[in-house]
Amino acid sequence: MNYIQDYLYQIIATAITLVVFIALRYLVNSIINKFGKKAEFVESRTHLVKKYIDYFIYALAILTIVSIWGIKTEQLFLFVTSILTVIGVAFFAQWSILSNITAGIIVFFSSPFRIGDTIKILDKDYPIEAKIIDIKSFYTLLKTTEGEQISLPNNLLLQKGIVIVSEKKYAVKIKP
Repeated sequence: MNYIQDYLYQIIATAITLVVFIALRYLVNSIINKFGKKAEFVESRTHLVKKYIDYFIYALAILTIVSIWGIKTEQLFLFVTSILTVIGVAFFAQWSILSNITAGIIVFFSSPFRIGDTIKILDKDYPIEAKIIDIKSFYTLLKTTEGEQISLPNNLLLQKGIVIVSEKKYAVKIKP
């Protein structure tokens, strides 16, 4: 019983923090779901973005709780910067993976083209005209008129010029 009285502030602050971050996670996920439905994105793309944001929210919650329980700010910053340095070196070693993930997120939010659109990639060495089948976190899957499936890294979609040849047509229902 004495332990609870000694740490009552930390227990209450931790409970409030957990409630706030759970509510924040729910709010952000519902906004992403609404945006994904409005923009008619594939559910897997929406799920991927929600997963990335969930990781960020979890990291913030853990840092907040650690600071509530009395870790000194200097020690916390030293720990966080050490972890970020290791992660930064690992990501630098895998820059192409990171650039493809980043490009996938940019394509998701800017939505210059959609699944079902036929695009022409302006590349003098290897021009491609194909229909977009799916947009994943690392690559976009295309299908040519000859039936070939092409897996194109997302970062190339941002680096190359792209012409949307035909957009997927959406039916509009008119109520009588």
